[in-house]
Amino acid sequence: MVSVINLVLFGAVLVGHTLVAAVLTRFFRIRLKTQWGYVVYAFALIPVVLGVSTLVFFGVFPIGAGLNLNVPALLGASVGMPLALGFAIDTLYVPPPEEYEMPDTR
Repeated sequence: MVSVINLVLFGAVLVGHTLVAAVLTRFFRIRLKTQWGYVVYAFALIPVVLGVSTLVFFGVFPIGAGLNLNVPALLGASVGMPLALGFAIDTLYVPPPEEYEMPDTR
């Protein structure tokens, strides 16, 4: 049986994963000066980070123990959905890094 605390913790992990995905996408957009480089790095490296975090939160700590999710559903909910949301938030709703004026440091 699922308790309320398990649902709240599961939701907190999903929100945290979405935040991590958005911040890492932004980091790759700022650091990489190519047009498609950040997309390749975002879809290659962010799932690894979210997968390790999923193993820690759902393997070591018993978060969502009563949810009875199978492996594809858990990976889809804790890696796929936050990756898509974080990438979309940063790409669509945050202005591109080129629009910001940076001070000249010499």
